[in-house]
Amino acid sequence: MIKDNTRRGEWAEAVLAARAAEIGLAVSKPIGDSVSFDCVVGRPGKFVAVQVKCTMAESVNSNGYICSVSHNNQRYRAGAFDFLAAYVIPEDAWYIVPAELTRGLRTVCLSSGDAGKYREYREAWHLLQEASGCGVEQRSEVAEGAVRARMQGSFHSMRSYFEARL
Repeated sequence: MIKDNTRRGEWAEAVLAARAAEIGLAVSKPIGDSVSFDCVVGRPGKFVAVQVKCTMAESVNSNGYICSVSHNNQRYRAGAFDFLAAYVIPEDAWYIVPAELTRGLRTVCLSSGDAGKYREYREAWHLLQEASGCGVEQRSEVAEGAVRARMQGSFHSMRSYFEARL
């Protein structure tokens, strides 16, 4: 896996953009690093700011994964972004969490188990669709399976690519 945190974060942003495109969401990236979010999702007149994070760090009790929601060990200020998109790499799972639920925190524990505080936000892409006004038609289960297989193939190809270079 990608050992450098910056490179891993950039890779996670690319994975988010690809996954979002698969479901019909438009993603744009601001130029530079001076803003408090990594990308915007939506269309003119209805953009939402998204902060992208990723994790491979299992929690101490192995009940999930610990994900940082801070920058340079500083908490994000209120209004810095609208949604946290957190990618749990070992599970190939995204958590789309409204920013107000992470406000003031440095980390969150992401778990799909019964006790997971954020479990309802696992693969909650509909929140970005609703907030940005970019609804899409329902896909059949066959189409969803094909999308999932294609994305997993891309994920494994990128993993192999970066492992060979580290």
